[in-house]
Amino acid sequence: MKKTVRDIDVSGKKVLVRCDFNVPMKDGEITDDIRITSALPTIRYLMENGARVILMSHMGRPKGEAKPEFSLKPVADRLSKLLEKDIIFAPSDAVVDDSVKAAAEGLQDGQVMLLENVRYRKEETKNEEPFTGQLASLGEIFVNDAFGTAHRAHCSTAGLAEYMPSVSGFLIEKEVKFLGD
Repeated sequence: MKKTVRDIDVSGKKVLVRCDFNVPMKDGEITDDIRITSALPTIRYLMENGARVILMSHMGRPKGEAKPEFSLKPVADRLSKLLEKDIIFAPSDAVVDDSVKAAAEGLQDGQVMLLENVRYRKEETKNEEPFTGQLASLGEIFVNDAFGTAHRAHCSTAGLAEYMPSVSGFLIEKEVKFLGD
């Protein structure tokens, strides 16, 4: 079995977590949050163990452009409610810029931030620089918990695994176990 978040020390570390928050929306509202609630065990574990959590995901197919209808802001709001804790949302059309880097540097143990839609960057789906390196510059450990995109060679999945220690989250662990059984 691959290593999971249980197998590494995350205390005080900036942990990049690839989630699948590609949730259905209607009129700016999330209509089904199962993908968000499925990620909560990993997020809570990281918070409880003192990680500085940086979440990332895609939503829809903005095709390398910043399109407001594909913003992850509604996901940040829902996460805040579900976790009963303020989630720092980093609303950058570039996904990673100086303000996002500063927010990541300022995270305290147990705090959570969510990056803007990684598919706002055309490099994401091609696993190209400089985007992979920009994402990697934000963290020290990579946790992939996005089962639905784990097979894709994108910057926020395969690309990051080349840059830093990488493990699975609990959702991927569960899915792999289910498939194995």
